[in-house]
Formats: sequence, structure tokens, C-alpha cells
Amino acid sequence: MCSVGGGTDLEIDERVKGRAYRCKECGERFKAVGKHPVCPSCQSEDVEEA
Repeated sequence: MCSVGGGTDLEIDERVKGRAYRCKECGERFKAVGKHPVCPSCQSEDVEEA
């Protein structure tokens, strides 16, 4: 049996903590996980660890 378009079951491990970043373009502060964070507000990649 194959299901198409169904939901995805993801469990996020609460022990995984994102790092705090600040966007150099718009000043937004956010947390992200990964090597190449992107500002959730303006989608800029010009961010620095805060």
C-alpha cells in the first residue's frame, strides 16, 4: 500500500539547542540549527552568532 501526500511524522529532540544569531541586514534575533543559518524575517544569509 502506498500513500501519497500524507503527513510526515517528525519528533524533534528537545535536547537539540539552536544557536542564537543576529541578522546584519534587519537586526532580527533568532535561534537556528545548522551550518548556514538564514534570517527567518528577511531570508538574508548575512548573520552573526549573538
